[in-house]
Amino acid sequence: MTALRLAHRGDWRVAPENSLAAMRAALAIAACDGLEFDVRFSADGVPVLLHDPTLERVQGDASTAAAQTAAELERHGVPTLEVVLRAARRAFLDIELKEPPNDAFIELVDRARGTPGGGLARVVVSSFLPEALEPIRRRRPGWPVWGNTRDLAPATLAAAVALGCAGVSVDWRSIDRAGLARARAADLDVAAWTVRRRPTFDRLERLGAVAMCVEAGALDG
Repeated sequence: MTALRLAHRGDWRVAPENSLAAMRAALAIAACDGLEFDVRFSADGVPVLLHDPTLERVQGDASTAAAQTAAELERHGVPTLEVVLRAARRAFLDIELKEPPNDAFIELVDRARGTPGGGLARVVVSSFLPEALEPIRRRRPGWPVWGNTRDLAPATLAAAVALGCAGVSVDWRSIDRAGLARARAADLDVAAWTVRRRPTFDRLERLGAVAMCVEAGALDG
């Protein structure tokens, strides 16, 4: 099986993480199959790409996404999800929710990647937060969701199954044959984060990981 190579927050070697320029730079790499990025919500309810609770680390502004409108955030280089979806029309996307989704998020993703059968075309929605995935499972049961986790322990996998996840995205250092066997027995795909070296990518691919969030040398292939 060939694992999907998903650029972790775009190619931040070229432009700031989660920026539109970083996404475009990643998609220009021949080995890159798609993108992984983080979504929060602006003061006016617009889904935007931002990992941290504040803009301080990347944009040098101590305020939160929720304290600024989408237009104000754009001036800091924080793109809207809509703009990124337009730029990545055919790429596989792992959209990580950092907060529970609102109606605007669900409607936007539905318009951009929804399928006639109620699923999504080359998109998964992931999160560490059950409260972010539960509304997706309730309102769009056909959408594939991944639970982001730090291990493949039986209790972790049981929680993912109870939530209705199609897979789990796991700290790569926790992935081994026994954990992958448990995940397969639970009918869960296994993805990995965050892989930086090509030998690590190759080893996890051989083990059976379906996708990996990658950066640095592992992004280049």
